[in-house]
Amino acid sequence: MATPSKTPPGADPKQLERTGTVREIGSQAVWSLSSCKPGFGVDQLRDDNLETYWQSDGSQPHLVNIQFRRRTTVKMLCIYADYKSDESYTPSKISVRVGNNFHNLQEVRQLEMVEPSGWIHISLLNQRTNEPISTFMIQIAVLANHQNGRDTHMRQIKVYTPVEESSIGKFPRCTTVDFMMYRTIR
Repeated sequence: MATPSKTPPGADPKQLERTGTVREIGSQAVWSLSSCKPGFGVDQLRDDNLETYWQSDGSQPHLVNIQFRRRTTVKMLCIYADYKSDESYTPSKISVRVGNNFHNLQEVRQLEMVEPSGWIHISLLNQRTNEPISTFMIQIAVLANHQNGRDTHMRQIKVYTPVEESSIGKFPRCTTVDFMMYRTIR
C-alpha cells in the first residue's frame, strides 16, 4: 500500500506543467462515472474550479473511468481532495487500475488518505522499469470514505504524460511564460 506524495496546501500541479516536463492530457480522454447526482458530474470534475465537485450517488466502490482512443503514456494522476469542506464525503481509500478495457484492469496503486487537504500526486511509474505506464484506460475506484461515508466528493482530477524531447535537436527547456509562448512552430 503506497502513501501518496502530497503537495503543500495550495500547491498546484500546473506548476509542474510550467517546468515543461509534463503535459495534462485529460481532455484527450473519454470520462465516465459509476454514478452522479444531477449537476455534479464529469463537467464539475474537469472544470478547473476547486469549489465544484463530482458527487457519487450509489453504492461503493465509486468509479471514475478514463479511456483514451489510443495507447497513452501516463506518468502521474493528481487528485484534489478537501477534508475540511467535504468531511464524510472525502475518500479515505483509493485504488488506481490500468488496462486495455474494463475486462483486464489491474491495480497498480492503492492509497490510504488521512484527512487530505490539497493536491495529491499519484505516480504511475512501472515499478520494475521506473518508466511511465502505457495504457488505454485508467480507473480510479473509491473504496472507502472518511467516517464511513456512503457517497463521495472529488473536486478535480488531472492526468499527466511526460513531454518528449525534440527530435530536431537539443534545446534548453522553456520555463518562463515569455519563452513558453513561442516554444512551438505552427
